[in-house]
Amino acid sequence: MTVFEAASVPGEVPPADAVAPKDSTADAPTSVARLNTTIRDFVARWNTVWVEGEITSWNLRAGNVFARLKDTRSDAQISLRIWSSVRARIPSDLGIGDHVVAAVKADYFVKAGDFSFTVSAMKHVGLGDQLERLEKLRFQLRQEGLFDPARKKPLPFLPHVIGLITGERSDAEKDVHRNAELRWPAVRFRTECAAVQGDRCVPDTLAALRRLDADPEVDVIIIARGGGDPQTLLGFSDERLVRAVAAASTPVVSAIGHENDHPLLDDVADLRASTPTDAAKRVVPDVGEQRSLIAQLSARATSRVMQRVSHDIAQLEQLRSRPVLRSPAHIVDGRAQELLLLAARGRDAVTRQLDDAGRRTGELRASLRALSPAATLARGYAIAHREGGVILRDAAEAPAGTELTLTLDRGSVAARSEGEVPEDA
Repeated sequence: MTVFEAASVPGEVPPADAVAPKDSTADAPTSVARLNTTIRDFVARWNTVWVEGEITSWNLRAGNVFARLKDTRSDAQISLRIWSSVRARIPSDLGIGDHVVAAVKADYFVKAGDFSFTVSAMKHVGLGDQLERLEKLRFQLRQEGLFDPARKKPLPFLPHVIGLITGERSDAEKDVHRNAELRWPAVRFRTECAAVQGDRCVPDTLAALRRLDADPEVDVIIIARGGGDPQTLLGFSDERLVRAVAAASTPVVSAIGHENDHPLLDDVADLRASTPTDAAKRVVPDVGEQRSLIAQLSARATSRVMQRVSHDIAQLEQLRSRPVLRSPAHIVDGRAQELLLLAARGRDAVTRQLDDAGRRTGELRASLRALSPAATLARGYAIAHREGGVILRDAAEAPAGTELTLTLDRGSVAARSEGEVPEDA
């Protein structure tokens, strides 16, 4: 079998006549299997080389790792395979964004026509430039409070219009629409298509965000993409986009769909959804669940009302069974007898007091009569007094010629003094 006639040094371009077996022609082409075998044999002559770069993809499958390594100064990348036996010998903390050097040997799989490099050793060099810049920006934004849960806006319970920013005719758009409409058929969308990777990702997403945020009918905005490796998701960690999302007046949901190393948009958004499907489920309530909840609440309310009514009826029956309510006249009759007794006692007390007062009055009247001058006058005595009402107590007070007035038991008479009468007369 003819093989490539080329140097076995990786990176050296083989001559033009070494790109295929020499004996192939248009009339007698070589087979795919022979071509792949020729390429494999050619690649197998390459030696192991040490290469430096930044890990942009790191997927673990059945104990083996399938990764991609990016050049630190350009966009050139290679695919890596790390078998489980080698993985046990390399650092366990290796992952996306790490700056590493690796011992690799070219490997070509005949069956799939797949070209990659098998890793025999790998070690850290330091953080990749991109990861380092992102970590610095992440720290700065955290210090500014853009990741603070207190500043994040709550989502509306039932949004009338959902703004969606995603790739045109993308699977993410279909997932969001399908799952949202399954949960709430009347939901409405206002979709803004934007590039979700590459140079147009940030300006397109910013323009779409401004349009949806300015629309008063839009209640919530979803930025969705169906995952991807960290290299293609760099646009969603752009500082301009992150700050625009933080400043938006409408709640923003990030649904980039990358679990291992989420972009900065996930941290600053008001809600982070793991996938576009998860975003639809968390933004739109399930109409079936809401109906079931309403039915449960209605049943609970009905039960509570019935319990309260039954309790009140039982209390009324207890009150009605009491003697005071069963025969109210019983209390009145009992009180009436008491009133009669009290009235009789009152009359007796008043009568006794009146009798006592009458006797006392009679006694006082008799005493007054005994002490009254009128009683003395009634016995034939008279009271003599001079002009001015001065009562005479001494005969010397009424010399001869003094005008006197004599008060008798009945009436008064005028008299004139003839002078004092001797005692023997």
